[in-house]
Amino acid sequence: MEVGRDLELIKRIKALADTGLVYNQDGYNKERYEELREISLKLLSHVSQQPLRVLEDFFMPEKDYPTVKVDVRGLVLNDAGEILLAKEQVDSKWTLPGGWADIGYTPSEVVIKEIEEETGLQCTAERLLAVYDKRMHPHPPQPFYIYKLVFLCQLKGGMLKHGFDMDGAAFFKVGELPELSEDRILETQVKQLYNMVINKDVNVYFD
Repeated sequence: MEVGRDLELIKRIKALADTGLVYNQDGYNKERYEELREISLKLLSHVSQQPLRVLEDFFMPEKDYPTVKVDVRGLVLNDAGEILLAKEQVDSKWTLPGGWADIGYTPSEVVIKEIEEETGLQCTAERLLAVYDKRMHPHPPQPFYIYKLVFLCQLKGGMLKHGFDMDGAAFFKVGELPELSEDRILETQVKQLYNMVINKDVNVYFD
């Protein structure tokens, strides 16, 4: 069995169960949706190698229509055309700075905040470069359905230093990228985004 394909099917089953629990008016069917949700979490735990208790804590019962999670990241270039990356503590690999979208912040506010927290640098968000559906790219299998927004950001100030939850922050040439955290960003994506900026491509990549 293909792990990535299995995960997609299990996530779809869970989404259907969550939707049923939100809109169900029948106690008889409610028990079956709850059982279906429990089975889907156990399957997710088995396929993704994540402890069941972690998934249960993360996937709290839905009170509204279930939707995707949103990850927001920024592409920052210095005057030499080098790319700003932050080094993750969890896997000691590098990524474009960013993280989960926070409630109460616009997407551009999130990316500005995350860049400063992770690298010490202050930026402005200039434009949206891409909206990636992680399912459509060769990221490692994950139990969550995620859209990734990537903004082009303009460096304004600050001092380069890594944040408390990072192990490093540095600029790299596009041809000399370090090992990337593929849960978060792929080398093909970094190079695609870089080329869009260098070639002044004003289109927004999606999917």
